[in-house]
Amino acid sequence: MIPRQLAQKLQDALDHFPAVGLVGSRQSGKTTLAKELAAAHPEKTLYLDLELPTDLIKLTEPELYLEAHAGRLVILDEIQRAPDLFPVLRALIDRHRRPGRFLLLGSASPALLRQGAETLAGRISFLELPPFSLPEVTVPGSDPAEAMKTLWLRGGYPDSFLARSPSESYAWRQAFITTFLERDIWQLGFRVSATRMRRFWEMLAHGHGQVWNASALARSFDVSAPTVRHHLDLLTDALLVRQLQPLHANLKKRLVKSPKVYLRDSGLLHALLRLTDFEELQGHPILGASFEGLVLEQLIQAAPAYSDLAFYRTHTGEEIDLVLTLRGGKRLALEIKYTAAPALPKHFKKAMADIDAAKGCLVTAGREAFPLAADIWAIPLPILLDRGIEALL
Repeated sequence: MIPRQLAQKLQDALDHFPAVGLVGSRQSGKTTLAKELAAAHPEKTLYLDLELPTDLIKLTEPELYLEAHAGRLVILDEIQRAPDLFPVLRALIDRHRRPGRFLLLGSASPALLRQGAETLAGRISFLELPPFSLPEVTVPGSDPAEAMKTLWLRGGYPDSFLARSPSESYAWRQAFITTFLERDIWQLGFRVSATRMRRFWEMLAHGHGQVWNASALARSFDVSAPTVRHHLDLLTDALLVRQLQPLHANLKKRLVKSPKVYLRDSGLLHALLRLTDFEELQGHPILGASFEGLVLEQLIQAAPAYSDLAFYRTHTGEEIDLVLTLRGGKRLALEIKYTAAPALPKHFKKAMADIDAAKGCLVTAGREAFPLAADIWAIPLPILLDRGIEALL
């Protein structure tokens, strides 16, 4: 069993809030983490899976049933299947206000987030559990570059990463995609054709890491731009796609205003592109963008909670893959390159000056960290994650 970094944050949230919402895409490990928590104190916890009719029927009279377990932590899995519970939970919390009453697990349904935030405002803290991160899968004393290679190819979903063989991992990811399109997408409240959604998802995979162009996609689908925007937001709400927003800076330059779109899990990206092994990935045009997406997700997971994340691009070519803005406005410019021998990118120093970045960093696929210029370092991803992003400043 691989320990999750979020476990301590989850326990801390339960120690301070009456309700905690643990959200994440399907199969990211929410149920496993919750059951581990329950196993530590079985007499003080109650687990209900709302996808099971036998558990769902227990909540026919939710007030009576939950009040009978007022002294326990009640874990409600797949809470989006019972949205009518939220007002009851609020009333029960207000009746006996104490931390750690409810742990709500959900597959990132927009309705869950919206209704939970509104109905339980001031009573709930939301946490997101992403797939595995590089620090989680790196065994102490082993080569982190090998762990990164496996994580990159297979992605971070536990069943995919821990599969016994590359072919088993690939088959799991293909099954995940099919199940999401044919079942999960409907259970989350979206009414979209599975065939159309697969085609759209595959087109996003081919454009992974590119600036969003609604008009081009709409022409390919022969639909309106708002329709493809709806499809994009659907996958974003399901935590399968990330829209990285552009930096909004008060500069006398024309800035790109559309987001860059990434598939959040590199393993699903490769499955959608039908890349079964590392050799095929090495020979595919998506190689550099795939590495960029992997690194981006790892950096976002490792970034301080109070930081703002964006990319910077002008219409004249200055670009920075990721701009991290900390409290007080201090900025770190991060460029991502799949290379072991990086050179300082053209316009990078000028772009840093444009946004007043304090330091710059090229995140590479190499094994050593070294300076490229004053206040600019080349550093491999494992070393950066080990040191911590804030150590660069």
